[in-house]
Amino acid sequence: MTPTITPDVKAVFDSFHEPARTGLLHLRSLIFDCAERDKEIAPITEALRWGQPAYLCKTGSGLRLGIPKTGGFAIYVHCQTSLIRDFTQLFPNDFTIEGNRAVHFETLSDINDDKLRFLITSAMRYRL
Repeated sequence: MTPTITPDVKAVFDSFHEPARTGLLHLRSLIFDCAERDKEIAPITEALRWGQPAYLCKTGSGLRLGIPKTGGFAIYVHCQTSLIRDFTQLFPNDFTIEGNRAVHFETLSDINDDKLRFLITSAMRYRL
């Protein structure tokens, strides 16, 4: 179950233009869905970090959602983890990757939920 957005986080989502807003809200739902499916993942806390929606849990590394300077929208991971490297080894040509910190999307149809679940779940289990 995706929780209600707090007013401060909602204001940030409301500031995003379409189609990025729809894509980012979809990623938000996917994050909470992944956490709900895996009982080992600690509860997710939604907050703002660097002005972006962030998803934090004690069992893993944080995730952030935002708009890259190049446009579109993205999901960010901590750059000092192996998360993006491991993800691109499994799906080398399936996503647009920014270094060791982000997966970029142009539209909602660019998101492959099944494959992206691997990245999200890996991030939330990173400390287990």
